[in-house]
Formats: sequence, C-alpha cells, structure tokens
Amino acid sequence: MNVSHMLVGLFVVLPHPVFAQGFAGLGTQAEGFAEPRAGVSLQFPQDHGSHPDFRIEWWYLTANLKDAHGTPYGVQWTLFRTALAPGEAEGWQSPQIWMGHAGLTSAAQHFSAERLARGGIGHAGGATEPFQAWIDDWEMTGASDLSHLDVSARGRDFSYQLSADTTQPLVLQGDAWYSVKSAAGQASYYYSQPNYRIRGTITLPSGPVAVSGNGWLGREWSSQPLSQDQTGWDWFSLRFDSGDKLMGFVLRGENGVADFRSGTWISASGEVTALPPGAFQALPLAQVDVAERKIPVKWEVQLPEKEVSVIVEALNPQSWMDVSFSYWEGPVTVSGSHTGTGYLEMTGYE
Repeated sequence: MNVSHMLVGLFVVLPHPVFAQGFAGLGTQAEGFAEPRAGVSLQFPQDHGSHPDFRIEWWYLTANLKDAHGTPYGVQWTLFRTALAPGEAEGWQSPQIWMGHAGLTSAAQHFSAERLARGGIGHAGGATEPFQAWIDDWEMTGASDLSHLDVSARGRDFSYQLSADTTQPLVLQGDAWYSVKSAAGQASYYYSQPNYRIRGTITLPSGPVAVSGNGWLGREWSSQPLSQDQTGWDWFSLRFDSGDKLMGFVLRGENGVADFRSGTWISASGEVTALPPGAFQALPLAQVDVAERKIPVKWEVQLPEKEVSVIVEALNPQSWMDVSFSYWEGPVTVSGSHTGTGYLEMTGYE
C-alpha cells in the first residue's frame, strides 16, 4: 500500500467521519479538545498559524478574476487541518491530518484537485513569521501580517500562481471573532481578509492566462462549530460594486430547513457590523442536477436593514468539488439592488 492509499484509509476508518458535511464531522463531540470562548483576544501573528489543540481548522482563499478580455474566472485554495487528538507530536505519532482542496472555474469548465497528508513529517502545516500554510507543493506564503500572499496549486488539468496584496485591516467575524453557529451556542474563532487585490496566472488545458481581480481570505478554527442536527450550510461572500461587502451563511437542520442564519456587513469605508441571527436571508430560486444531486445555483439574498435585495447566480452551475468529501464551490454574479461578484459554498446536499 502506498502513502496516498494509507492516507485515504485514515479518513475512511476513523470512528467519526473527519470530514462529513462537506469538511468535518463538525457536529460531533469535542471532548478533550480546546473550545472557543467569547472575549478571548487575538494574538498576531501567532493566530495566523495552526492551533493543534482544536479539532478542526482551515485557511481559505477565494478569488474572482478576469483576463485582459474581461472573461471571468474563479479560484479556490483551501487547507484543512483536523486532529485525532489534541496537540502535536513528531513524525508519524502526530495526531494531525491535513487536506488541501484547489479549484479553478470558468463559465464553461470547472477543475478540482485534492491533497492529503499526515502531520509531523513536514508534508503540510501552518506557520508564522513569515506566514506559511502548505501541503506538498501547494503553498500560501507571505508577510506575517498577511498583507501580502503568494498562492499556488496545481491539479491534473490546471494550475495557478497568484499574488495578493492589501493595506486594509482584518475583519473579525461575529462578536470580535467569536462566531456563533447554532441556537445551542456552538461557535468558532473566525476572521477574514476580504480586501485583496490579486494578480497572477492561471493555466488551463488551453494554456496560461494572465488574470487580475479580488480575493477573500477566511480563517476559522473550532472543535464543535455545528450542533448535532445541522446537516450542512450555504455560505456567501459578496463584493458589491459600491465597495460594500456581505458575508452571510445559512446552516441547515433536518430536511434541509434553515436552522441558523448570520453574517457580517462590511461598508465601503471599512466599518464592520455583525448581523444578528436571522437578519441575513437567502432563498433558493432554481436548482440544477449536479453530481446526481439537486443543487440550488440561483438565490435571492436579502438584508433589509441595508436595503439589499439581490439575485446571486452561479457563473458555472456545475462547480462541483469532486474530492473525498464533495461539495459545491464556485464564483457567482450579483444583480438587483446591488451588483457585483462573489463566491458561494454549499455543503451537505445528498
């Protein structure tokens, strides 16, 4: 059995699925692991690195890009860490398991790729000063304050090399980065950098393409961010042409019914407003058949207090991440009271 088969086996035989519901067995018990608490202060640059005492963590970058002719593309780069037990150890004794996902999307094509690695042997990790998150040869590296990032990944039919820059501060999601995910009080630590300007090259089967656009980084870690009966989520990051931005999510309970909704409004001037539960509204309008599932790829999103009433529609409805624990992820367009672009992630659709 080669190393890749061994790693896949690790994910298959765990007593609780490490990455159910799209990414993690997020509704399972967190006994023995650290848990988020309200009122804890961020410590930078340390918190840009990994947190092995928590059970689940990810570094997540999406980008809405265009080439010189205005052709739109989307890019996703994600590194996940999950722990079999709290803490770190050297070599194969490490309880940390890592997984990377990369996606590249156009209106006509969607590509996805995956990497798996065990912690403790140098194949994956998250470090600071300088910042580095990596799995094999996929890397996100840059300044210790995340003001600059170089991001690269490749799959069988695609690759990308991007540089991201910003002068804007980080956005703390929820209550000063304590982000509640259920009525029962499950939560995560969650912050974002939604203000990157991005340049670089994407490579398609037809060849390399120079691109530029905007990027949105998400950082999140927890040990039990969902309640036991939550089955998946719909997550929106929307950048309006006005300069305002909206992050909102819908967590679904049994039978796909919306269970918990929340989000953040970021004004063009940089003012951040945490939305109360239920203020963010997202209603699916149209479904398509994707990977033998019915997936909603057109939504009506409303935020009445900011006079937002928009239609959010997938650039490519077939943006299915065909990885070990599959989900839908892709760029979207925004029309209505506000216009713009963004990204949509949908998990837990069977």
